[in-house]
Amino acid sequence: MAREKFQTLTEQMFYTLICFREECCGMDIMKKVAKMTCGRVNIGPGTLYNLIEQFSQEGLITETATYGRRKSYILTDKGGKALAEEYDRIMKQAEDYRKYIYTQTDSRRL
Repeated sequence: MAREKFQTLTEQMFYTLICFREECCGMDIMKKVAKMTCGRVNIGPGTLYNLIEQFSQEGLITETATYGRRKSYILTDKGGKALAEEYDRIMKQAEDYRKYIYTQTDSRRL
């Protein structure tokens, strides 16, 4: 069975959507994500602009302004819901990990 598009998000998708909670453009995203993750996650321009196009087509973000070639976007209600669902999914994974790791009686913990 095929998964619905954006049912789960990559790290780049997740952090990009977080940034779009405030109006911003692509250059802002690259800087914000690197700062937010202390450089752990970087998004190149090709990946970013592909994500922006896909998010826009899916109605997760909407264009708010155009200044020459620079376009700004903001998260839609649908995008906010996708972001919240991904956060919940990640938290459930972390809880499963916590329960599994800390309930093991075996000394060979992962």
